[in-house]
Amino acid sequence: MRNMDPKQKTVVKLVGVVVFMGAMAWAAVPAYNLFCKVTGFGGTPAVAEAASSEVVDQEITIRFDASKDRGMPWEFRPMERSMKLKLGETGLAFYEAYNPTDRPVAGQASYNVVPYAAGGYFTKIECFCFTEQVLQPGERVEMPVTFYVDPDILNDLDGKFVHTITLSYTFHEIDLPENQAALDLEDNGSGTQTSLN
Repeated sequence: MRNMDPKQKTVVKLVGVVVFMGAMAWAAVPAYNLFCKVTGFGGTPAVAEAASSEVVDQEITIRFDASKDRGMPWEFRPMERSMKLKLGETGLAFYEAYNPTDRPVAGQASYNVVPYAAGGYFTKIECFCFTEQVLQPGERVEMPVTFYVDPDILNDLDGKFVHTITLSYTFHEIDLPENQAALDLEDNGSGTQTSLN
């Protein structure tokens, strides 16, 4: 850079700034997602491998909500609208998904909890949203979610006033996994697939 004229130095610095800003923008989404998962910010539920070791004799109502991204062809709904649990008690709820199309459809669920103050205390043990789902044509499935509300919510300045939590899922269509896409190409290309209609 010593032998460059001032215009060249300015161009090199500007290119460096653009590259740096692009790298920061690319890293922002994964960093924000990690921050939300760790802190519960923005209503992101926590994740645990086991049930709570403490159950408190105070009930909370959990509501279940389901929606689909535009263009997602599945039918998707909670199998029950709400349930009451004690804080720390393990709950089990089911959502139903149905693929009314004549092709396999893969989906991934995004989720959040409202009010946001409860996000860090609503803890999932097992959930269909942790993995992608593939439904075959006409397939209907029941998908479980196992969870509890951490009793520590009572120690939170905002959380202790929460009496109802809404767990919301939105399903998005994603690309079929490579092995499923290869099977579909094989079935469509071989001419051996028959229709039952």
